[in-house]
Amino acid sequence: MAPPFTDDKSPICIPFILNRLKLHRQQQTSSSQPPPPLIIGLNGIQGVGKSTLVVPLAAALQQEGIPTLVCSIDDFYLTHEDQVALARANPENALWQVRGEPGTHDIPLLKSVFSSLLRHEQTLLPQYDKALFSGQGDRLPSSSWIPINHSSNSPPLQVIILEGWCVGFRPIPPSAITAKHTSPSRTLHQHRLEHLLAINEKLKEYDQVTDMFGAFLHIDSENIEYVYDWRQEQEEHLRLARGDPDAGMTREQVIKFVDAYYPAYELYSEGLRNGLLPEKPGAQLRIIVGRDRKVKQVVEI
Repeated sequence: MAPPFTDDKSPICIPFILNRLKLHRQQQTSSSQPPPPLIIGLNGIQGVGKSTLVVPLAAALQQEGIPTLVCSIDDFYLTHEDQVALARANPENALWQVRGEPGTHDIPLLKSVFSSLLRHEQTLLPQYDKALFSGQGDRLPSSSWIPINHSSNSPPLQVIILEGWCVGFRPIPPSAITAKHTSPSRTLHQHRLEHLLAINEKLKEYDQVTDMFGAFLHIDSENIEYVYDWRQEQEEHLRLARGDPDAGMTREQVIKFVDAYYPAYELYSEGLRNGLLPEKPGAQLRIIVGRDRKVKQVVEI
């Protein structure tokens, strides 16, 4: 069972965000309207606690008088219909048979929403229900989306945090994909090279959003394979919360589930660690945690 959550990351992240926000404001030239919000990407492998972290982060920023919006890339998954179409069009590519990997998100929608928020326009934030269609999930109708900037009494947003397990992944040269595919790996050898290349090609579209980031938080781990144990702990918590020993996934099911995402970790984690925003020195914070999810090292890039 996982230890109780201890927030040792917000005290590190908040000063970093405040400094980046100050620099962001200084770079704005127009005084006739509020400056566009600072968009912050937040990446962390599944189970590391990124979704838990954004709650105290947003609360701390709000206490500083900084209106903050938190959203997840999960809410920008393709509709169920489009996901099914993608899977049927690529029946041999196991990476696209379920949602999650690059290519299963609606990047034009995400870019459109962010562009609207940067202009402080009235915007609807999509919502996605993972429980629909027996767990395959679907985007909720627009009547269920969250209205942003719809009230004249609402102060303009200053910070937007986009969190997700693949947020910030950038495509790498095809030759690098080939090299990684032929090297010893945990999961890459399970997939055909052309399928990995297809994922990489789709990832180019994500750069349109990544390039909007003014800052980036990377919750890294000493060993990426911790994700398997962390996911298993989440299932144990689910069984405990429901009082049902049969609830949640078995160990074998957890491994199969995480294996569907793991190829992207093997392909793109190195790029995050080398620095996502080279043209913005100091705009990335890499927080490395151990098996207990506690901070072991902090690196500013």
